[in-house]
Amino acid sequence: MSATNARKIGPVLATFVVANNMIGSGFFLLPATLAKSGGVTALAWLVCTVLAMTLGGAFARLARHHPDLQSPDDYVRPSLGRDVSFLATTMYWVSSWIGNNAIAVAAFGYLVILLPIEDSPGVRLGGQIALIWLMFALNLLGPRPIARFQSMCVVLGLLPVALILTAGWAYFDPAVYRAAWNVSGQSDLSVVMHSLAPIFWAFVGLETGAMVAGVVDDPDRNVPRATLGGIAIAGVVYLVSSVLMMGIVPVAELAASGAPFALVAGKMFGAWAIPVIAAAAALKASGTLGGWMLVTGESGARAAQRGFLPSIFGRLRANGSAGTGLFIIALMMTLLAVLTLSPTVSGQFETLIEMVVILVVMAYAAAGLSLLLGTPERPAARRERVLGMGALVACGLLVYSTPGKTLVGGLVIALLAWAAYRGFARGPATPAR
Repeated sequence: MSATNARKIGPVLATFVVANNMIGSGFFLLPATLAKSGGVTALAWLVCTVLAMTLGGAFARLARHHPDLQSPDDYVRPSLGRDVSFLATTMYWVSSWIGNNAIAVAAFGYLVILLPIEDSPGVRLGGQIALIWLMFALNLLGPRPIARFQSMCVVLGLLPVALILTAGWAYFDPAVYRAAWNVSGQSDLSVVMHSLAPIFWAFVGLETGAMVAGVVDDPDRNVPRATLGGIAIAGVVYLVSSVLMMGIVPVAELAASGAPFALVAGKMFGAWAIPVIAAAAALKASGTLGGWMLVTGESGARAAQRGFLPSIFGRLRANGSAGTGLFIIALMMTLLAVLTLSPTVSGQFETLIEMVVILVVMAYAAAGLSLLLGTPERPAARRERVLGMGALVACGLLVYSTPGKTLVGGLVIALLAWAAYRGFARGPATPAR
């Protein structure tokens, strides 16, 4: 084995990289959001898993054509031009830091259980802002400390929750689950269709298998395996946890909780288990927040290098961190935390994740179009056209599921960004050190 191949990762590790990037805050807080509708959302989990598989197949194919893929710009511009590439790249970047706010909401929703403070909107706002700036400070140390912190959080954060997912079936009550099947007052089909957008938040990150194709051994074979395998693992974990929790705790209690996994642990094992699970969930969500802030800084730097963002976002410190750009991002996240403050944790979380999904769908739709149309040098083959059309259908269903006001908000953000770009566009830049 060559030294180069020795440094690459195989299909199993790549699969878990993809799965870990999806199993984050949605795992800990979505059950409370979905409890407002009921157990029928299990069907929406199945539909979303299929949609994610379809989109994952499209990204795996793009990785085959672009083995050094780092940004949406790499696959969008050759097929659709610079303007569309700008929208795909920047909307993906904006969605990442809006999503960071949702992760902070989830993390502090569990952390508040461990602290001698009241659970009020003002306290939650202060806690979310503190987490944002704490993870900003950690990111200033560079990518390596963040990677170590995230690895520790994965191990310590998921072990106690894995206990609930296995031992919890002894406490599952079919009667409780049947009573919770549909509490929305709408038809089952309506609930499923309108649950797709919030549920799909859990699958944002499916594209990361394609984005790390350059470090995967035999990417033509292993990136598709890792992408589809990671999505399947995440889908099963999410579906099982959602069904299990709605069969242990009545959905009215679940929907009102800011820490649903801790609530379920208390029902199962007693009061002592609540702080244990809360600590595990807060730790895992904090690790996810630190990791996604790294992604946000890196994607912002690459966008600046391509002339899509002001050059200040491309300035890197000696240790590789995008310090100045991350500072601006942390300021924007702080403002967003204030603007989206809600009386309940699940309410604020739902508002944020719906906006993330509609923005990231723009990048996913551009990927589908890129496959469907091909390039002058590489016309789309039949397989690419099929995958591209499937990706566009998946994006269409997610747009249909998005509330009208969120859809309008996403379009306004895209139009304002595009107008600013057309007015102040510059050529690709080299980041300053």
